[in-house]
Amino acid sequence: MMKTVVAALIFRENELLICQRKLTAAFPGKWEFPGGKLEPGETPEAALRRELEEELGIDAAIGRELWRVEYQYPGRAPLLLLFFAVSRYRGSIVNKIFQQVCWAPLRELTTYDFLEADCALVAKLAAGEIVVPSD
Repeated sequence: MMKTVVAALIFRENELLICQRKLTAAFPGKWEFPGGKLEPGETPEAALRRELEEELGIDAAIGRELWRVEYQYPGRAPLLLLFFAVSRYRGSIVNKIFQQVCWAPLRELTTYDFLEADCALVAKLAAGEIVVPSD
């Protein structure tokens, strides 16, 4: 059965917030975008708001979906990943669960070791092929 995962593309000018998985987590040290799995009955937007509160302590305004991809890691259930734009939020970003979080310039995203499921999106963001919302 396919699992749905939501992730936030949190923009600040020409930078994007990226997060590094803890060294004790699955895929240790890999970079990703904040987010997580939907719980039963949740909409993708509600799940992403909840995850951003849990992971970063912010109340985010979830924007439009910018990218989606189906991916399957070896030996794991297939995933549907939904990436949403977030350009506004209340509160200050606090790292609650990651090894580290940082603001990365879009053009430098490909220099980070991202999860495989994120790599096509990362390449398009770095190349300027996905338009950053200005809302």
